[in-house]
Amino acid sequence: MCCSLKLFVIPVLLGYSWGLNDLIVSSPELRVHVGDSALMGCVVQSTEEKHVSKVDWTLSPGEHAENEYVLYYYSNLSVALGRFLNRASLVGDILQNDGSLLLQNVQDTDQGIYTCEIRFERQSMVFKKFVVLHVLPEEPKELTIHVGDSTQMGCFFQSTEERRVTKVDWMFSSGEHAKEEIILRYDFRFNYTQNQGRFRNRVNLMGDASHYDGSVMLQAVKESDRGVYTCSIYLGKLVFRKTIVLHVIQEESQMLVPTTPRPEILDGNQLVIIVGIVCVTLLLLPVLILVVKRTHWNKSSTATVKSLENTKKANPEKHVYSSITTWEVMEEGPRGQAEATYMTMHPVRPSLRSDPNKPVGKKSVCGNPPTEPTF
Repeated sequence: MCCSLKLFVIPVLLGYSWGLNDLIVSSPELRVHVGDSALMGCVVQSTEEKHVSKVDWTLSPGEHAENEYVLYYYSNLSVALGRFLNRASLVGDILQNDGSLLLQNVQDTDQGIYTCEIRFERQSMVFKKFVVLHVLPEEPKELTIHVGDSTQMGCFFQSTEERRVTKVDWMFSSGEHAKEEIILRYDFRFNYTQNQGRFRNRVNLMGDASHYDGSVMLQAVKESDRGVYTCSIYLGKLVFRKTIVLHVIQEESQMLVPTTPRPEILDGNQLVIIVGIVCVTLLLLPVLILVVKRTHWNKSSTATVKSLENTKKANPEKHVYSSITTWEVMEEGPRGQAEATYMTMHPVRPSLRSDPNKPVGKKSVCGNPPTEPTF
């Protein structure tokens, strides 16, 4: 009675339930983004030595969809089938009753219930485990960052099994044929971090590697940081990789308008120099204004003189002579009028006995009658 109760309680505590010749494990759930990877564990815990003869992984996409094979293992050979070819691989240690599956580059159509079945040699019992996979929208694999900013590059995967991460590597390549550079390397076995080259002191491990998170933070991004970044997370011999493409651009203000230097705080000497320059400028300003006005007056005088010279050159000499002739005419007028006035003749009384043939004497200018000649 006690033995049978013990055989029933232990599997229940371990999450197992018995079926008809089957040992069924409770169903864990995973949430994975499109393009990432998922590690679905399938391990049989047993104190007895057993030999795995066959492992099958199948997918049930939905209620009305047919089950499809993902991968099978038989006679020391594992084969991925159909659309899971080159994406599904058996990563567990068969000798340790481990038939875990690694599904890489998860797609939307990969969502569903995955069933693992492990059979042992000379045993009719089948070990079964179910894993529910939820597929989330894809996270960006290309990042665009401005020069001088910082960015976090994620590198993690989901797993139903607790496995110890041994190492995290980050590599950088600026082009297809360029040599890869080590950005960061962290070895958990020796607690050793390698961070060298031009990325020294600019890359820090941000993720919790114990939960399969090897994310890093890249600070003070430069234009030369443009390229492809590859993250590798090692779980013993198992390696999970993720690639991120980083695009680096300049600020719009830097591309359109030259950047102005940041204002600096002036010290005492610089302040004294600036004040002196301002005072000298204020003192010399009136002198400068006076010089400008004098220069302007000289230019105005020169222009006036040149205008007069041009005017004289424009008047011919005949106009001068004509004006002199007009003045002489004006002088003759009064003389003619005076001569007419003073040359007026007064009437002379004729003598009673006068001889018409005898010449008549002229009156003097003074108006006195002429004297008779004496004989």
